[in-house]
Amino acid sequence: MKYFDRNTWFWAGMALLFFLPFLGGVHLFDWDEINFAELAREMVVTGDFLQLQINYTSFTEKPPFFFWMQALSMKLLGVGDYAARFPNALLGVVVLPFLYISGKFLLDRRFGYLWALSWFGSILPFLYFKSGIIDPLFNFFIFNGLFFLIHYIWRKKEYRDLYFSKEIRTYLWLAGVSIGLGVLTKGPVAYLLVFLCLLSYWVLSRFKMFLSLKGFFSFSFIALGVFLLWFGVEYAAHGPAFIVEFTIRQWELLTTGDAGHSGFPGYHFVVLLIGCFPASIFALNALKVKQDMPYHMRDFQLWMLILLWVILILFSLVGTKIIHYSSMAYYPISFLSALTLWRLLEGRSKWRIWNVSLFVLIGLILAVASLALPYLGMHPETLARLVANDPFAAANVQASVSWNYWDYIPAAFLFIALALFLYLYRRNKQRALQQFFVSMGIWVFLALIFFVGKVEHISQRAHVQFYEERAGEDAYFTTYGFKSYVPWYYGRMQPHTNEKAQNQDWLKYGEVDKTVYISCKLTHHQELEEKIPDATLMYAKNGFYFYKRSPGNNYFSK
Repeated sequence: MKYFDRNTWFWAGMALLFFLPFLGGVHLFDWDEINFAELAREMVVTGDFLQLQINYTSFTEKPPFFFWMQALSMKLLGVGDYAARFPNALLGVVVLPFLYISGKFLLDRRFGYLWALSWFGSILPFLYFKSGIIDPLFNFFIFNGLFFLIHYIWRKKEYRDLYFSKEIRTYLWLAGVSIGLGVLTKGPVAYLLVFLCLLSYWVLSRFKMFLSLKGFFSFSFIALGVFLLWFGVEYAAHGPAFIVEFTIRQWELLTTGDAGHSGFPGYHFVVLLIGCFPASIFALNALKVKQDMPYHMRDFQLWMLILLWVILILFSLVGTKIIHYSSMAYYPISFLSALTLWRLLEGRSKWRIWNVSLFVLIGLILAVASLALPYLGMHPETLARLVANDPFAAANVQASVSWNYWDYIPAAFLFIALALFLYLYRRNKQRALQQFFVSMGIWVFLALIFFVGKVEHISQRAHVQFYEERAGEDAYFTTYGFKSYVPWYYGRMQPHTNEKAQNQDWLKYGEVDKTVYISCKLTHHQELEEKIPDATLMYAKNGFYFYKRSPGNNYFSK
């Protein structure tokens, strides 16, 4: 099969055009983006690429692979927000052509095109590659692992006498190495998801052995071996601390709502329905295996349905609810969307009235929301009344942000795209579908340009700017009453020469040897002034209060 054709290059070009520009146009967001970027930055500063560090102390919550990618990016492009997001943008240039090639391999060129289109034109999957979070790379490895394992199972079933053939072993190795890299990126959930999919498929197959024990253990040992290549060196250098502390942390995330990230049981269902629009609406029509499709397509659809439900059930049970926890579902949702679109265009199925109604409803909600944002921005008194019960949010919205009538462009664009889709759908379905998905990708891109910077300005810009202005200063940076990675990353904090510098009590109450800058939120500033009376208020802005403690002026030593 010819893998690289004009559609392959088309999707690579679309990814380059939409994913690479403006990555550094908006500051990184607290927590995850800044946390991960700071881990990579400290790698660059210290030259230690083996042990992760945050605030120049050991960090054991994540394995290192994604941070190696970010650190390499920072080495090439310089430390900054663009470099922190660049690895995911580059991954997007791989993923869209990969989905097209995979779809063409499974069925035909049209299906591959629709799979890539379903991803590109959906909200969160598009945003995915404009971020500096760990999950895009993590999920890519998981999907690859499952994808190649499925192909191994198919080839093994087809050619039972060729178990040791080079082609079949290649699929097994690709699957194992992919999952091993997934574990090295974020942890054993990569293996757990695939294992649960295999277990579910076995149950649905009425306990028939579709994968030999030899094949399963070979896959598992290959995956484990990839992780051990790093962990063996880490263990030899630092002992068992990483694996012990990492295991404890993973258990906490599974069983408790971390850092205020709790939610109702159906949290991820709502996130995926809205966040993966419009692909999620089309995917609803493919929640049952289509019996009129070729066997391998029916089987692959079953695998994707299993993967989707495993993700939804697992992360609905997990105590911590964070929007990107269910992001692995973008792969099966985009596949199921493409399958529905392909069947519509092939005349094998029809779109129901409830599909159209839900499609239009969510589209209108998004259009109205993008209309409301600039309206509220230009009428801060209305916005202030909406958040009056939250003093910190009320102070945030006092930020000086320039909104104007140009900011209605995304809303107008989406209303026109919806109207054009409804107009074209009865006349030319293929053109209507392509127009709307591409329009949604453009709308997300416009929303990033027009809205995200302003939202960031309101939510954290004052905090970021305070430390940016002190970047590289020979001082200590910390917070009071809330957790943030802003001081360390945007203050470009250098390695400590005083071992006490990592002791938060010493920074706030001890006799320090250089200036300490402390930021807190409006809700804690009175408490700070009572408990740290030698802290001098520098200024307050948009809900943040900024203090400093000077050396030789310690209240508690008097």
